[in-house]
Amino acid sequence: MQKEHTNDREITPDPKILTDLTTMKMPFGKYKGRILKDLPEPYLVWFHNKGFPQGRLGMLLNTLYEIKLNGLEYLLKWPPSFPSKEG
Repeated sequence: MQKEHTNDREITPDPKILTDLTTMKMPFGKYKGRILKDLPEPYLVWFHNKGFPQGRLGMLLNTLYEIKLNGLEYLLKWPPSFPSKEG
């Protein structure tokens, strides 16, 4: 996986988190059974405003919210591809 540099920090997407976002199903609620990456953005915004669930699911939903908010959906494609720093 390609690493990104921000100032002096090195950022490497965690492949396990990205894999879970593309394979794990929502365990409850209106979108029960839907793959996390396919949850609609307004649903994630609702969680952001009301509070994400505790534990790993909450971390994954928060991560997905940030990915969608920042236009980083390319991270959820398999195999992952990263934008070129060239051009």
